Amino acid sequence: MMRTAAARAAAIVLALFVLLALFAPLIAPYRPGDQLDIVALQNQPPSARHLLGTDLYSRDVLSRLLYGARVSLGIGLLGALVALGLGALVGAASGYFRGLIDRAGMALVHIGLAVPRIFLIMVILALGYRPGPAALAVLLGLTGWFATSRLVRAEVLSLRERQFVDAARGLGLGPWRLIGRHLLPNTRATLLVSAALSVANMMLLEASLSFLGIGVRPPVPTWGNMIADARQHLLVSPWPAVAPGLAIAAVITALHVLVDAVAVASPPRNGLVGDTDH
Repeated sequence: MMRTAAARAAAIVLALFVLLALFAPLIAPYRPGDQLDIVALQNQPPSARHLLGTDLYSRDVLSRLLYGARVSLGIGLLGALVALGLGALVGAASGYFRGLIDRAGMALVHIGLAVPRIFLIMVILALGYRPGPAALAVLLGLTGWFATSRLVRAEVLSLRERQFVDAARGLGLGPWRLIGRHLLPNTRATLLVSAALSVANMMLLEASLSFLGIGVRPPVPTWGNMIADARQHLLVSPWPAVAPGLAIAAVITALHVLVDAVAVASPPRNGLVGDTDH
């Protein structure tokens, strides 16, 4: 997967942002909510003291960027895990069992894909529910598993007809054990690609919702609400918006580069996966 320079660079970029997020309390020069001097340090440009400048409320942009990475990346990862787990479960069950289970599962998928996702989330949030970061990530995951489910179903439909599945049945493996040990591992390329794309989509959705004021709300910093805070002064002091905007672009680009690398380097396996004891 890391055979190309682009894939290695993308992996380094992602690893760097993850490390910055994990060690934000040790790296950040200030706490993210500290208003250092609302008069003298408002919208100050980058300097030796404030490497990325300060925002409208005299808060250090670098500190908020680092702490915001924890929230934005965390929401992206947790939301993707929820979507991936639910999508893989429904897709595998639909593809393996077929019949009524397949029709019911795919009907739910088609309904989910037909409804604009951001519209559905905005309706839920507009009803007065104001989730924290973790709850928002789960909400994004629960509304974002439909495409993954359809992809996994298509692969399982093909895999279930192969000889290694017949061999596993002959060894006495039950349906769910066979799905978990042999079918889903053979869809790993699809799951990896879907996971990377899901993280990117979750992050973009979180940024969009926070920018609109219905996602993660201040004082908790995210890259989305950092851009929202700076939008009124883009022409005068663009740095509070440029830094999180570039961070989002870098992470999303890196994820898409890795998606291409995974798709090229991970052909599906055609044999038994894992042990065969029962």
